[in-house]
Amino acid sequence: MRGLLTSHSPIMRCIQLLPLKKFKQSASNGKKDRNMTSRQRIQAAINHKEPDKLPIDCGSMRSTGIMAMPYNTLKKHLQITEGSTKVYDAAQQLAIPEQWYLDRFKVDSVDLARAYAGEDKDWSPWNLPDGSQALLPKWLHFEQQGNDWVCIDSENDIIGRMPEGIAYFTQTIWPYMGIEKSSFPDLGHAIGKTMWGYISDPLWKNEGNPDFYQQLQEKAKELKDTTDYASMIGFGGSLFEMGQFLYRTDELLMNLLLTPHEMGLLFDNLVELHLEKLEKVLGAINGHVDVIQFGDDFGTQSSLMINPETYREIIYPRQKKLFSYVHEHSDLKVFLHSCGSIKPIIPDLIDAGVDIINPVQIGADGMDPVDLKREFGKDIVFWGGAIDTQHRLPKATPQEVRDDVKKNSEILMKDGGFVFNQVHNIVDGVPPENIVAMYEAANEITY
Repeated sequence: MRGLLTSHSPIMRCIQLLPLKKFKQSASNGKKDRNMTSRQRIQAAINHKEPDKLPIDCGSMRSTGIMAMPYNTLKKHLQITEGSTKVYDAAQQLAIPEQWYLDRFKVDSVDLARAYAGEDKDWSPWNLPDGSQALLPKWLHFEQQGNDWVCIDSENDIIGRMPEGIAYFTQTIWPYMGIEKSSFPDLGHAIGKTMWGYISDPLWKNEGNPDFYQQLQEKAKELKDTTDYASMIGFGGSLFEMGQFLYRTDELLMNLLLTPHEMGLLFDNLVELHLEKLEKVLGAINGHVDVIQFGDDFGTQSSLMINPETYREIIYPRQKKLFSYVHEHSDLKVFLHSCGSIKPIIPDLIDAGVDIINPVQIGADGMDPVDLKREFGKDIVFWGGAIDTQHRLPKATPQEVRDDVKKNSEILMKDGGFVFNQVHNIVDGVPPENIVAMYEAANEITY
């Protein structure tokens, strides 16, 4: 999940709630409920209690979903002809799971951004790289240049590019690259010039409107009052990762070694921006939303991107300030998306106030689910990790997928503290049969 979402993007004109199926509330008598609602199921899991069955997520945030191309392939496989494929995260080409998807696969948690998706008239037709049809948001400006697609911001700059043969957009502007390291000119505007700050989810497109937070409160309350889904808000709140978006990864890493004090000042400035927004967000959604999502990728496939000491000295105290603010001013759980081999700093993340970790990249070095559950299972919730999406989900047989899902889930689910999800998004090339097998296996697992 990417970055701080800003008000420097075009204003979205429609915030009509994407319809969601209503559920009947189940009663609670203090005993273990064998007929929980989706929200009760998620709440049990994130409070380290055993629910009635495995709680399932797809698309509660922008790293637990499915890309539009495999989504369309799945619809064709299942002979689903209704609805339309809305690409609500254009950078990653992620689809909004429609009601048929939530119903068929018994999904328990949704992204609050659904409430801002609008109607088909607010979207433009789009041909995906595989030739299938989808819709892109009209509030973003896309153009074809040669064989590439580009995203152009309100200042007519190309801030993202999708080259021919690639299924997602990549960043093209790093606003602070090469500038004086102790100077952070117009930080809010600079964030808006990064692809991940500009191509945000629909929820934040109205952030500049005077009534934005009143509408946010109304939408969050409506979602809770009219459905039994648990919900998550994508806040972002990144520090290390936003530094990469501003400077480019290689330059940020050098800066952390050569000018750590100056990078600390950058992170301090980001913390202040995040806290200013957090105060307003929590005031609007507390009591209506279950989880608030932060994102900061620290890992690679084989190791951390920075050594643990650098994390502890420069980033940890600043993250703790953010996460503590959430705990002190709301009852929401803190969800951190952080890819890769991050085991060495999981104790620090727990101490900083992280309640839930995602995507639980079990294919990365040191991320064996048995070890993770044994060492950290009492202190942190695992949201993800049910099946590897780099090798197993796209390449295994459906039966092998089922076996992986059951093996990993049974490890991570003991005593609660686990929400089912694959490792990161379902990407192009995953056979629809494997997607079906994954969810079928998950729904067969009970406590």
